[in-house]
Amino acid sequence: MTKRTQLARLGLFDAKVPRYTSYPTAPHFDGDVGPSQYQDWIRSIPEDGNISLYLHVPFCRRLCWFCACRTQGTATLGPVEAYVGDLQRELALLRNVLPQGVRLSRLHWGGGTPTLLSPDLMKRLSASIREVADFAEGYEFSVEIDPNEIDEARLDALAESGMNRASIGVQDFDPQIQAAIGREQGYDLTRDAVEMIRSRGVHSLNADILFGLPYQTNERITETVQKLLSFAPDRVALYGYAHVPWMAKRQQLLPSEALPTPQERLELFETARRLFVWDGYDEIGIDHFATKEDGLSVANREGRLRRNFQGYTDDTSGYLIGVGASSISKFPQGFAQNASATSKHVAAIRDGQFSTARGHKLKGEDQLRARLIEALMCDFRVNAAEILRDFPISREALFGMFRDANASFENIMEITEDGLFIPEAARPLTRMVARAFDGYELSRAGHSSAI
Repeated sequence: MTKRTQLARLGLFDAKVPRYTSYPTAPHFDGDVGPSQYQDWIRSIPEDGNISLYLHVPFCRRLCWFCACRTQGTATLGPVEAYVGDLQRELALLRNVLPQGVRLSRLHWGGGTPTLLSPDLMKRLSASIREVADFAEGYEFSVEIDPNEIDEARLDALAESGMNRASIGVQDFDPQIQAAIGREQGYDLTRDAVEMIRSRGVHSLNADILFGLPYQTNERITETVQKLLSFAPDRVALYGYAHVPWMAKRQQLLPSEALPTPQERLELFETARRLFVWDGYDEIGIDHFATKEDGLSVANREGRLRRNFQGYTDDTSGYLIGVGASSISKFPQGFAQNASATSKHVAAIRDGQFSTARGHKLKGEDQLRARLIEALMCDFRVNAAEILRDFPISREALFGMFRDANASFENIMEITEDGLFIPEAARPLTRMVARAFDGYELSRAGHSSAI
């Protein structure tokens, strides 16, 4: 029996499962968490502790058809400037409830297109953030940069504000594929953006590419990867395109008949994966690659790799605060999400209130199952001793969970005295294995192909 045949029989090419950037996943959030609970959780942050801050800019000059993020198009900077003012108001609210001495270990600007902001708006926003909390030693400030929407002045503003890691979305360099997904971005344009970034002393570079796009072939993804490797990025995220047109209406513009089959998606992933490994990159979890000196690789080797809404991280802070419309915050007690609609979010902020609309208070086995799933997603293994040390579960009950999960996958995994391990041949099933430890009912919303 071939590996491909067994993976197919176990449901790899048919399953729809979460990406598990949180547990429980966002579709299971409810209205039990509001502004009052959110403020209480912020106040519980230890004085002089470290936090991560995520700032969401939901505007784009153009809307890429493949994207399922919460964004809106704008032809002028008027709405963006007004929104930055609202972000400053929200940051002021945060400053009023945040304990003394808190510092930023991580700061990330995402979107949307954060580089849509003018240099002046970038400086204003950065100043407001530093009024909330200063950077911690060894901080990381990353910004998602669209090569179509960046110039010298804006990069100067970001570098002066402390940006030390840039993240560039590539998706694919093939012109036919770019036209099919509504994202035209030439190699030369991207190369120029990379050179401008590094000329300002920002040497840490992330890049995202997608597999599973219309018209993608092994030859085309090989050429894209080779072009990307010419930039020598520190980290690469190799995400599977999630075709969810019932959720992201703009995806209806993609030629669905040109999408690769699930089996072809696996081949595309394996082709790109081999190229990154051959070039000396370490494999990080299910879909990331990093140079051996990068923080993700170090965390991976030391068993400190974690997972959050941006994917894999080496951040050790237990507190992630999301600012802006639809942003999600994470605390040891649970999750809190701002109003998704920009209009509702800014209305609350202008009224002097946080816009927290929903979330989840961790209860029951949530923390146990969250750690089991994170361990599988990060390390492909669960260390039984760690779980028994940190959670109120018996060895018999834990190994019962292991055996039940393994039985549902034809015992393809390994169970030893140390715990549960997913062997390399079974790792395409990782998200499905994680699903076996999910205590919530599977919802179609927000879930994508297992490969």
